[in-house]
Amino acid sequence: MRARQTQGFLRKRSKTYKVPRRPFEKERMDAEMKLLGEYGLRNKREIWRVQYLLSKTRSAARQLLTLDEKDPKRLFEGSCLIRRLHRLGVLDSDKAELDHVLSLKINDFLERRLQTQVFQLGLAKSVHHARVLIRQRHISVGRQVVNVPSFMVRTESQGHTDFASKSPFGRGRPGRVKRRSMASKAGGEEAGSDEE
Repeated sequence: MRARQTQGFLRKRSKTYKVPRRPFEKERMDAEMKLLGEYGLRNKREIWRVQYLLSKTRSAARQLLTLDEKDPKRLFEGSCLIRRLHRLGVLDSDKAELDHVLSLKINDFLERRLQTQVFQLGLAKSVHHARVLIRQRHISVGRQVVNVPSFMVRTESQGHTDFASKSPFGRGRPGRVKRRSMASKAGGEEAGSDEE
């Protein structure tokens, strides 16, 4: 008997990024290449995805700023937006107004990526090494192993980012090559003691 399929595949997927209107604009391309190298991103789509998130956030703040200061929608949704940005660590805790949301830059979001955080904590030698460690499941946030380099680390989770418990870099058993070299050393020592 076939298992009942869920209807999840019928849901329309919304766009997560927006391509530039002018694809070969030199200044923009140079700025994107600089960001790619600085944060160790895989491709331009990762930049465009963060830009899309930033533009959505800023447009929501801009929309709320058009309303009256005492408007219940502005008070409620504005505080929710600011609280979410504080939790992500994108906005400083002393900046609690909608005007500060408009001054956000793409670097504020890229700094909160797990890949960048792992490098800044000193767990990796470079941002590229950090990406490899994350993809190979060596990094955990709290007790959860995270293998997504673009994972946005919240401020409360920042102190709990470390090597996974099962990782050879953490408290796990040694890796395949280390185990093989240890076995060959042990075998060599036994052969040396037999000859004596």
